[in-house]
Amino acid sequence: MEQTTLRQAAPKNKKHVEFIATGKRKTSIARARLASGNGTITVNGKPLDVFFGRQTLRMIVNEPFETTGNKDKFNVSVNVQGGGSSGQAGAVRHAISRALLQIDAELRKPLKANGLLTRDSREKERRKVGCRKARRRPQYSKR
Repeated sequence: MEQTTLRQAAPKNKKHVEFIATGKRKTSIARARLASGNGTITVNGKPLDVFFGRQTLRMIVNEPFETTGNKDKFNVSVNVQGGGSSGQAGAVRHAISRALLQIDAELRKPLKANGLLTRDSREKERRKVGCRKARRRPQYSKR
């Protein structure tokens, strides 16, 4: 189980609080920082639309905010590494869901009902000897 932390920013601005959480999916790991703001999402220093080109992946990332009704209340900065674009989008969604849970514990019920707090544990199956992929065998030839 990943450890989530609550961290305050620079001492100049004492009202600014960041909520940090980690999310995982396949081989991707995402660390999300939520702070109050106007709803901008930055992934690895790029805007969400640039980093995730497909609309489906952007919908996956925004799902926790739409479920809880916090669409334009938080600025999100995410560092994500490993895996492909689909796994990274799932990891970002998981991290944002966990960070929202730190902000308000009453959001647990809608997040849990939509399966956003559960870590999707499906991994790629290993390749077996005599197979081309995990289960794909060479074509059988009778003669």
